[in-house]
Amino acid sequence: MYKALLKPLFFQLDAERAHHLVFDNLKRAHQLPGTAALLRGLYDFRHPALEREVFGLTFRNPVGLAAGFDKNAVLTDELAALGFGFVEIGTVTPRPQPGNPTPRLFRLPQDEALVNRMGFNNEGAAAAANRLRQRRSDILIGGNIGKNKDTPNEQAAADYVACVEALHEVVDYFVVNVSSPNTPNLRQLQEREPLIQLLQQVQERNQALPRPRPLLLKIAPDLTDGQLDDILLIARETQLSGLVATNTTISRDDLQTPAGQVAALGAGGVSGRPLRRRATEVIRYLHRNSQGQLPIIGVGGINSAQDAQEKLAAGASLLQLYTGFIYEGPSLVKRINQALVSA
Repeated sequence: MYKALLKPLFFQLDAERAHHLVFDNLKRAHQLPGTAALLRGLYDFRHPALEREVFGLTFRNPVGLAAGFDKNAVLTDELAALGFGFVEIGTVTPRPQPGNPTPRLFRLPQDEALVNRMGFNNEGAAAAANRLRQRRSDILIGGNIGKNKDTPNEQAAADYVACVEALHEVVDYFVVNVSSPNTPNLRQLQEREPLIQLLQQVQERNQALPRPRPLLLKIAPDLTDGQLDDILLIARETQLSGLVATNTTISRDDLQTPAGQVAALGAGGVSGRPLRRRATEVIRYLHRNSQGQLPIIGVGGINSAQDAQEKLAAGASLLQLYTGFIYEGPSLVKRINQALVSA
């Protein structure tokens, strides 16, 4: 029904407007008696073989929703009914911010891809925490955290620490996001020295709180092998629980959409099918060079059960969907889980 009826309607609208329309309608429908049970019956496939123990948490299945879709923790209960094993909210910043000017989200249908330059638009850590306190489902929640746009890089650690303090009681793990291409100078924090300093401060605060949460780092697909080696050293030095690989790419290589059309959209990170191969390469490199000791959440270009199995074979412990979920609809989660059980 999604691909035949809903998707053509949504794709006639501006991408961000369609996103909000989906949110509004899913929220409204979920309030009707029986809708949650209907959605679970359609999409929520459960089997003991799907359970995963990763960084001390038990995931009911390995297919999660990536950060960026539910930035403000508005739909966690509704998304749980669609069969996800976990949901990562955010990116959340300490203070609310509007993000970059619109339009800032674009589809590349020929590539089954998106281009976004959202800029960490969100309602702030306190608003997300309040919503999570009111949720009813027991789905695992990740908190993807970032800095406000107007916070200098030299003071970035304080923003990440503030997010940890605000969300600690209501999330199950944290992801430090320094790899978005849409906040000016943010990716400079991926360099060795600033990244060590930032993670050490965040980890110190995390460990001082009751029941410290697993702390992960989300990395860009555009890093060199040498930079990936640095990431592995930093992960050990700062006692990270895992990595999320990967964020969107600034590369415009190998796109089927005409170059002029892509250039006209302007800056932004590309997600979806064009990212599949590079994300898998990064996962495989990190898994091999960490001797499989560092859990990896694999994300980037998962549009089918085969794509999901490719990421797992490369060394991912868990998976996340975003663009594939937009193009394929909620049945993709069920198809992946069914394939994993029958494999």
